[in-house]
Amino acid sequence: MKKFTIIDRGYSPDEVNAFVDRVAQEYEKVLNKLREKEDENKALQDQLDEYQNEKVESALKELSDKDARIDDLQSQLERYHELESTLNRTILAAEDSSNQIKKIARDEARLIVDDAKKNASHIVNDALIKAEKVELEADQLKRSLKIYKSRIKQAISEQLTIVDDVDKIKLEEE
Repeated sequence: MKKFTIIDRGYSPDEVNAFVDRVAQEYEKVLNKLREKEDENKALQDQLDEYQNEKVESALKELSDKDARIDDLQSQLERYHELESTLNRTILAAEDSSNQIKKIARDEARLIVDDAKKNASHIVNDALIKAEKVELEADQLKRSLKIYKSRIKQAISEQLTIVDDVDKIKLEEE
């Protein structure tokens, strides 16, 4: 702190005035610096406001772009949901068609098997009838063969008897 020289009537006016002038000059310097700082602050505030406005505008534009993208994605999602729904209906229709085709095929196969069984029964019956006929014919041939054999044997036996008789007749003549 500044100390002034004391004179008869108080402090020395020259020293006090010089001090007041110096304080006033210092105050002016500080005030000027304050004004400069205020101007700087104002400029910085303006820059900050401008930057913030740019950032806000940029963020708003970005948000707007994102909103548009979200809307686009939502419409695509709706299209995909519709497509999924259509595909599900198509799959269900295909499954129904497949089940109907399988049922028809099973029914047709059952009919074919039944028909084949009937045909097989007819074929087996025909074969049995033919087998019986062949067996009868075979039995008849066996009987005929036995009869033929017995006739041949009888004929041979008669011929042998005749040969024996011829020998007897020749022997008796001699």
